[in-house]
Amino acid sequence: MKILLILLDGVGDRSYAELNHQTPLQAASLPNLDRLAALGGNGMFHASFPGECLPSEMAHFLMFGYDRQNFPGRGLLEAVGDGVPFNDGDVLALAHFSKVRVTKRKCVLAKGRDAIKGAKNDLGCLYQAVASFEADGILFALHQTRRNDGIIVITGDVSPFISDSDPITVGKPIGRILPQQNNPEPDRASRTAKALNAYLTYCHQTLSADPTLSKTANFLVTQRCGRRRLLPSFTRIWGLRPLMIASASIYEGLAHELGFDFIRATDGKDPGLDLKQRIQYALDDPVHDFFHVHTKVPDDVSHKGTPLLKKQALESLDKGMVDLVKAVENKANVLVIVTGDHSTPSDSTLIHSGETVPVIMAGPRMRVDRVTAFDEVSAAGGCLGMLRGKELMHMALNFSERSVLVTHQLGDETIPFIPDNYTVFSL
Repeated sequence: MKILLILLDGVGDRSYAELNHQTPLQAASLPNLDRLAALGGNGMFHASFPGECLPSEMAHFLMFGYDRQNFPGRGLLEAVGDGVPFNDGDVLALAHFSKVRVTKRKCVLAKGRDAIKGAKNDLGCLYQAVASFEADGILFALHQTRRNDGIIVITGDVSPFISDSDPITVGKPIGRILPQQNNPEPDRASRTAKALNAYLTYCHQTLSADPTLSKTANFLVTQRCGRRRLLPSFTRIWGLRPLMIASASIYEGLAHELGFDFIRATDGKDPGLDLKQRIQYALDDPVHDFFHVHTKVPDDVSHKGTPLLKKQALESLDKGMVDLVKAVENKANVLVIVTGDHSTPSDSTLIHSGETVPVIMAGPRMRVDRVTAFDEVSAAGGCLGMLRGKELMHMALNFSERSVLVTHQLGDETIPFIPDNYTVFSL
C-alpha cells in the first residue's frame, strides 16, 4: 500500500472577526478536503507538544521519528539543499544583511531581511565585501544562496552550540553570540562564539566604511547554526521507500540527510495545479511507497497576506486534491494523510504559533468517524484523537498494515514494521 502524506505547510490558523470569527480553513470552501474528512478518520496533530512554536524543519524532523537532540540544524539543511560546499566538521549558519542604527553602542535592528531591496546580483556586492574572515584560527566563508539569503561556513575547532544574533523583530537590539548553556562542547562553543562576534564586528565596520554599501545594509545577522550528524535513514526506521516532492532548498537538504529521494518542484501561479501535478506523480510512481508531497503556500500567504488571502489560497489548493478523493472513493491501495507541520497565524507577531493542526487519514482499512469538514475545530471531534510527533508515522504503519506486534522480533534489531529481510533459519 502506498502512503501519501500531503503536507500543507502552516495550514493551521486562528479565528478572525473579518471571517465571522472563523479560521481561514473554516471559512474556506473546501469540497475535496471535506470529502476526504468524511471518507476517513480525523484528529489533531502537533509534531511536539501543543503550545510549542516549531519551525518547519524541526516539525518535519520530529514528525519523521527523529529525536530532537540529533537535529542537525537549519543552517546545515539549507547548505545541503543549496549546494554550498563544506566538510562534515564545519558549522553552518544562516545569514542575511540588515540595517541597524547604533544607539549607546548597541546595534538596533532598523530593517530586516525582506526590507533590504535589490536583486540577487545587486546584493551580491554586499556578500563579496565580507566573503571571508579569520579569527583565532577559525575561518569564515560567506556564500550568497538567494537574493538576501546566505550561509556562513565556519571551519576549524568549532561548535554549533551557540546563540543567534538576529532578533528578527525591528526595533530590538542585535544579540551577542553566546555559547549555549550546558552544551556538550563548552570550550569550542566559547571560541566559536567569540570568533563569530569578531566576524560580525568586521562586517559592520567594513560595510559602514563604504558609503555605497552602507546605504543598503550595514550589518550581517546570523541564526540557527548546525553541523552534520550521522542519522539513520527513514527507510531503516520505518521500512518504507520514501520520495519527497517539494520546492524549497530546506526540504532538499532534509531529504538528503534522511535518505529520501527528492524531486525539486516548481511553484507556479496556480497553487492548486502545482499540488495536483505533485499528487498525480506520487499516485503514478511505481518505485516508492511513501510520498511526502509538500506545498509552502499556506505558510507563505500567512506571512505576507491576510486571513482572507489565506482562505483563498486554501480554496485553490483544495482544487488540486480531486485525484486524492477519487483514489479513496475507488478504494485504491493507498493511504492518504493530509495535515500540516505547524500553525502560522495570518495576523500575529509570532512567526509560527503553537496550536495543533487538523489531520485526515483516509484509506481502505480506516475507521470512519462523523467528521465531515477539514478544519481546526471539526477535526478535534474525530476518532484519531490527538497525535504527537512520530505517532503520526506509527499510525501510518498501522493503517497500511505494516505494524509489527510489539515484542515480536525477527532479526537483531527492534523495529516498528514487519521486515522483509532478516536472517533466516537454516539446517
